[in-house]
Amino acid sequence: MKNILVTGGAGFVGSHLAIGFKAAYPDARVVALDNLKRRGSELLLNRLRGHGVEFLHGDIRQPDDLEAAGAVDLLLECSAEPSVLAGYGGSPRYVIDTNLSGTVNCLELARTRGADVVFLSTSRVYPIAAISELRLRETDTRFELEAEQPVSGVSAAGISEAFPLEGTRSLYGATKLCSEHLFAEYQAMYGLRGVTNRCGVLTGPWQMGKADQGVVVLWAARHHYGGALKYIGYGGTGKQVRDILHIDDLLALLLTQVQHLDKHTGKIYNVGGGRDVSVSLQELTALCQAATGKRIDIAGEPENRTADVPIYITDNARVTAATGWKPERAPEQVLDDIARWIRDHEDALRPVLT
Repeated sequence: MKNILVTGGAGFVGSHLAIGFKAAYPDARVVALDNLKRRGSELLLNRLRGHGVEFLHGDIRQPDDLEAAGAVDLLLECSAEPSVLAGYGGSPRYVIDTNLSGTVNCLELARTRGADVVFLSTSRVYPIAAISELRLRETDTRFELEAEQPVSGVSAAGISEAFPLEGTRSLYGATKLCSEHLFAEYQAMYGLRGVTNRCGVLTGPWQMGKADQGVVVLWAARHHYGGALKYIGYGGTGKQVRDILHIDDLLALLLTQVQHLDKHTGKIYNVGGGRDVSVSLQELTALCQAATGKRIDIAGEPENRTADVPIYITDNARVTAATGWKPERAPEQVLDDIARWIRDHEDALRPVLT
């Protein structure tokens, strides 16, 4: 791999992967392409350059911007409008143009350049109603999945790739699922090599957390700087659960997949922290208190929020069996890393995270 292009390369995930792949392949040319739409992405430009990654200001909605990247042997497709709330109460144009039309442009670039592709999809491809109807039990601090469920593809270990896809999932989830299908067709028709990873909640240092995306960093930042937080929905007690995955653990998986891409071509994997690296909002609060040494008041809002679900935990069995990979960083380490990063860059991050 002499030329690696990372779309969404100045975002949280893309920038980290670009730097990680440059470290793993120091002789490769690594280019991070980004439109710098998301607040805080400008802070990552010097970090990219400091690690030997080239930055290209461009937009995947514009084929000419992708063409400007030059030769490409590997495409890490990390670009997205990542908010599950995108399009609610307004125009769907940006999320559709970016997450669907932009994917077509990326696949066309890969086809014409003969590039391999790693496509980052999302757990949000699974339907909201089906997840919301899963059987749960309630503990003091969280919801837990029951072992016996009314649908296939789910157990106490989490949701697997066999979970039913019938139903609605938000425009964000729909555009990513459509992109998965397009990628599969390109692989079949044009012989593209590549793998799809349906990622759960990704987090770690240099994520510019907001309420609709990046909640772990948002929670830690509010504890550090002070500010308001709410437990929204499900009675307002903060028992809804997500598994979380440190960005370094995702990087380790992708490096393994790329090294053996023939084995993984055409495969779709659920990728997340799993049951062992999962937290409720209530548990996340306790972790933030421990990591920052600070406490804030958190209100409760009983009404459920649009497109939310009470629990999502990734069943990593398929990807672990195929690669031997599993997450290494526990929730405590994830929050310690984030809290340390915020302390080390307190002044620069303040305008973005407060």
